[in-house]
Amino acid sequence: MSEQDFSLLPLPAIHFGAGRISLLPELAAPFGRTVLVVTGAHALRHSGHFTGLIESLEQSGLMINHLAVDREPSPELVNSAVSSFRACSVDAVLAIGGGSVLDAGKAISAMLLQTLPVERFIEGQEAFTAHDGRKVPFIAVPTTSGTGSEVTSNAVISRVGAGGFKRSLRHPAFVPDIALIDPELMLTLPEAMTAASGMDACTQLIEAYTSPFASPYTDALAVIGLERFSRSFPGVCAERASDIGARGDLAFAALMSGIVLANAGLGIVHGFASSVGGLVNIPHGTLCATLLLEATRENIATLHQLDRNHPVLHKYARAGALLSGSAYGDVHSGCEKLLERLEAWQEQLRFPRLSRYGLAPRDIDHLVSITRCKSNAVLIDEAAMKRILSKRL
Repeated sequence: MSEQDFSLLPLPAIHFGAGRISLLPELAAPFGRTVLVVTGAHALRHSGHFTGLIESLEQSGLMINHLAVDREPSPELVNSAVSSFRACSVDAVLAIGGGSVLDAGKAISAMLLQTLPVERFIEGQEAFTAHDGRKVPFIAVPTTSGTGSEVTSNAVISRVGAGGFKRSLRHPAFVPDIALIDPELMLTLPEAMTAASGMDACTQLIEAYTSPFASPYTDALAVIGLERFSRSFPGVCAERASDIGARGDLAFAALMSGIVLANAGLGIVHGFASSVGGLVNIPHGTLCATLLLEATRENIATLHQLDRNHPVLHKYARAGALLSGSAYGDVHSGCEKLLERLEAWQEQLRFPRLSRYGLAPRDIDHLVSITRCKSNAVLIDEAAMKRILSKRL
């Protein structure tokens, strides 16, 4: 297959821009009268948008049911919601929130027309059954700039603890019907959440850009995503938190990251997100933020051993130039710029260590043994994987 060949997953109808939240009533109405609105437990109310949004939907003649979720969706949460709302004859599911809220809404939309519990359709689970793709129409409205779930075909479902898992409910039909991205919804996002969700988007852009399944299409989107991210991420975590332009840059970067991850795959950081996230209760963005530097360092070192002029090293070097805002003289200096920039953010933004969430040295061997990632930039060995985790304990 030529390196120019590629296939694309479908995209939702995308509405991007400040103030676009006002379009929701007219976008939702064609699906029917009864809408299930899924939100987080507190953030949307704190932003001041919740009451006005519900009123505008009801004034347009829609009948609203509301579900608030306060954690990453578990099978129990999804099954309970489906049981509670199936009798309401829901015409559309509208999820407004961070990645966990969007995943919850996406999963509920996918399960309302099914009779089996969601566990049967989750990848990697025993007695896995392929989903037939039937769903209730789904509208995704992110309030954080991170996961890109508003344009992906999977919902991440977790059961945390011994024997736990963090895996995807996936089907091409699960891509939202509509994605509405309004940076105004992100203006009140706290600094820590802004940093963690932003680093999730950054991780996705870098991992998809360097994936062996990248294409000219995903490369172009990853590059523009990294450009927008680099010019606004540091400021939006500090003095530019209320700058709508800066928030728009991060929202755009997150949107691009969702498109590229869906079409190119992700690397070892997201491999660990599945294994570590199934064992301890750590926010996904925080995990990405704390592992990205060391994972990138190990990938670059492994590639350098294979071929000092490896094509993927050139991509890492370009990412370094994009994130640092400066040109590089050679591949080595470009890669160093990338590592320096990631290390500076790690120190400035004080990304938490894994031990804060209960991960211990005794867990590392097991986690490495169950971590898989076919889309990593390069095949790394278990020793490298252990170093990534150990350095961030």
